[in-house]
Amino acid sequence: MAIQILPAQLANQIAAGEVVERPASVVKELIENCLDAGATRIDIEIDKGGAKRILIRDNGSGIVKDELSLALSRHATSKIDSLDDLSAIATLGFRGEALASISSVSRLSLSSRTLEQEQAWQAQAAGRDMQVSLQPCAHPVGSSVEVLDLFFNTPARRKFLRTEKTEFSHIDELLKRLALSRFDVAVSLKHNGKLIRQYRISKELYKQLKRVSTVLGVPFTHHCLHLDNQHDQLRLHGWLGLPEVARAQNDQQYFYVNGRMMRDKLLQHAIRQAFAPYLGDDQHACYVLYLELPLDQVDVNVHPAKHEVRFHQARLVHDYIVQVLGSALSKIPQANQTAELYSHWTNETSDNDFSTPSVSHGYTATPAPRASSPTSVSTGGDNRHAYQSNLHRAEPPSVQELNANNQWLNTSASFTSNSASPAVKPAAESVLYPLHLEANGYLLARHQQQLVMIDVWASQQHLAFKQALEQWQQGLDSVPLLLPLKLNIEPDLLNLVKQQNDSLRRLGFSFNLVNKQQLIVAQVPKLFRKVDFALLIPSLLLAMSQLPDSEWQQPEALLSGLIKLQNKPNDFAWQQAVECCQGLQQIYADELPSTFWRLVDLSPCIAGFANE
Repeated sequence: MAIQILPAQLANQIAAGEVVERPASVVKELIENCLDAGATRIDIEIDKGGAKRILIRDNGSGIVKDELSLALSRHATSKIDSLDDLSAIATLGFRGEALASISSVSRLSLSSRTLEQEQAWQAQAAGRDMQVSLQPCAHPVGSSVEVLDLFFNTPARRKFLRTEKTEFSHIDELLKRLALSRFDVAVSLKHNGKLIRQYRISKELYKQLKRVSTVLGVPFTHHCLHLDNQHDQLRLHGWLGLPEVARAQNDQQYFYVNGRMMRDKLLQHAIRQAFAPYLGDDQHACYVLYLELPLDQVDVNVHPAKHEVRFHQARLVHDYIVQVLGSALSKIPQANQTAELYSHWTNETSDNDFSTPSVSHGYTATPAPRASSPTSVSTGGDNRHAYQSNLHRAEPPSVQELNANNQWLNTSASFTSNSASPAVKPAAESVLYPLHLEANGYLLARHQQQLVMIDVWASQQHLAFKQALEQWQQGLDSVPLLLPLKLNIEPDLLNLVKQQNDSLRRLGFSFNLVNKQQLIVAQVPKLFRKVDFALLIPSLLLAMSQLPDSEWQQPEALLSGLIKLQNKPNDFAWQQAVECCQGLQQIYADELPSTFWRLVDLSPCIAGFANE
């Protein structure tokens, strides 16, 4: 066979093999054209999963009449015009193949009008040589592309299309990814004439979180961390799902590089490495992340579908992502930082930001009190090595720390003797009423018509001891750690964990042995969840290794030691003071142990007024 130039239609169909894989591929290419044209509204209509009809309409800049025929030609584009542009691509599309490839395997019509034109025009390409014909039409400013009978002239491709439901699910997933890439664009999706999705423009952060909720679900928005980090010319921001919402499949992972959605191996490896201390091998993190860097530092022209990129400084980008995410995960507060944003929009009764088939709100989660740390986790700095912070993997405590905490066995007396302390006698007014809280944990309260000062911290410890003692027979209530903690432990202490596993479970602890030197702390006693377990557990095991077996069943020493290892907070919340008063009142009624209170003598103050 002689060498010859392929006909235009055949060449376009060959190119379409890479560009047009299924109806979702058509939708992707056309929506990217809309975004490159500056559209702020995109309407999508799908019939029969896209096999019968795809219509995409936008309000972008439009195409002038003289360029419509070129728009349907191969390698015709307005997005680049030199080799230098190819090394710094700012648009989603740039090859000039999409419309020509789509028109070669379907019946395509392109209608468009610019702001300067009074008349809109429609272009169609047909025939062996793909000749373009133009005719006037009615159309607002912007463009519309209608694709009919996809693969009608390539039966081999058409028979490989899946069911209508499957093909539409691919389009729906694609739209979710595009919706998360541009919060400044309104998007609607119809299937067989029925409105399926509608995303409104979301400029405020809480409205953006609302759009995220429609894609990833309400549980994600209850348990995610918003971060925004910039270092030199690199910026990483978005939402990071906490380990507790990890999934068995990777269907909630959305990563964007300069606004382009990606599934790049380098990026996925960096994220997996950051989450490695917190997730099992069969768990996948959930996230919506955006990486921004100079255009000339990334090459997007390495994959036919542009799903992969090549970074000029791949190691720098990889390490930057690992360190930023690792730092953010290691600083996760107990309070969910997105709770305030989420409650903001869930309490709104005004115009909704989106319309979508009923999203289940059956998931219940009570947002914790607002954390003192900011929502945006930022570790900015000029030194690249500033990001080389440790991941959340605790090291063994020092010998000094172990020796200091080894005294816990001798601390039980202060708890067990409180019940014998002198008590306030009953009186007509017996309610313990909080009045004023000092920041260092001392509460001014009224009790039996007297002013008393209460040590909130000592009271909290005593109440915790009483509650733990009541739970001892059935075992202390336990809760999973927000971030499972991996500890390096001496082999002898690991053997102790195996031997006394039942007793440790009774205390509320659950351990998973990794190897001969490491264990993972899975669950901890609910009463002591604020303890520094990286320090407490090695100290606890070391002290218990010195106990006779008979004392393993004695709750007083074990429980009081655990409570004493809690660190006193720097600040106390008013709610803590109220709960403390309620707890003391419930247990002791009118006979409040004098260990926790002191009578406030007002006579010096009164005398001071008298002497003025």
